[in-house]
Amino acid sequence: MRVVILGKGEMLSNLIEGTLDAKSQIVGVLRYERIVMPKFLLALRDFFKASNDVTIIKQHKIHEIKCNSANSEEFKKEIIKLNVDVIIVGTWPEKLKKETINLPVIACVNVHPSYLPKYRGPNPYLQTILHRETKSGITFHLMNEEFDKGAILAQKTIKIFPGDTSKELKERTVFQARLMCAEVLQKLNTGIIIPVEQNENEATYFPNITSDDMMLDFEKETSDEIVARIRALHPWLPCYVSYKNKFFIPNPYKLHVIDAIQTSKILEKNNIKIANVGQIINTNYKSRAITVMCKDKKSIKMVGTHLYGFFNKPFTQEFIKRIKF
Repeated sequence: MRVVILGKGEMLSNLIEGTLDAKSQIVGVLRYERIVMPKFLLALRDFFKASNDVTIIKQHKIHEIKCNSANSEEFKKEIIKLNVDVIIVGTWPEKLKKETINLPVIACVNVHPSYLPKYRGPNPYLQTILHRETKSGITFHLMNEEFDKGAILAQKTIKIFPGDTSKELKERTVFQARLMCAEVLQKLNTGIIIPVEQNENEATYFPNITSDDMMLDFEKETSDEIVARIRALHPWLPCYVSYKNKFFIPNPYKLHVIDAIQTSKILEKNNIKIANVGQIINTNYKSRAITVMCKDKKSIKMVGTHLYGFFNKPFTQEFIKRIKF
């Protein structure tokens, strides 16, 4: 089969590898960066700091489609000229129009990193961890004019481990995308795959996060919810703990929830009679650790924090020394 792939980063790399595993012919690739970056800046980035997907494209001598939109007339003409059987889309910002979706001979397939119809939307990695799910998934589905609503071709559950950030979940998900891509293409080629409509009664949708989601609010969320937020936003955005006019950035891999009994002992040791929610109740400047009181009477010890700002970061330990309980 003749395949064109639209995508970004690790997802694009794994879809390329999966398509090659299926012995299908990749006749073109359109990278996400082509539609969001000026040509000059993209050329500089590719020359001085080529990403893994660019390396794979060059290694396999894959034709790059150079359009500024998958809905452009230029792209449509390219697909017709290449006589494409299947378009595979993975991590793409545009809503494809009907005329674009109908271009390939067999199908236009989207790869969504959740177990649809749950967690539709732009960043399921983040949202599943933020909502403290124990499992996520990956879904290959036919595309239509609505985001993430097409009939399902194949899907698989992916476990979320307690210490996962979005980074680890994404790595496991895109690897499964590679394995499933080969299977789906082989089944499409032989015509033995039956699309299954999504159950709208089970559907959930979550939009992209905003800058407000980066500021930790200890009065609104429990200790477990705070930890989930920090891990969910990594590696894309940091979270912040405010103290006076400074902001600490926690390390998502060094978070420890301290139960209510142990938290009480910390308060007693530091002679704190009443601790306010969000108050720093203990510190260790050597390990750059701060312990923050939570609304559920537990606390979170954040080891390896650093101050926000290029000039502030080197003085984190010195600033922690001066914190008053």
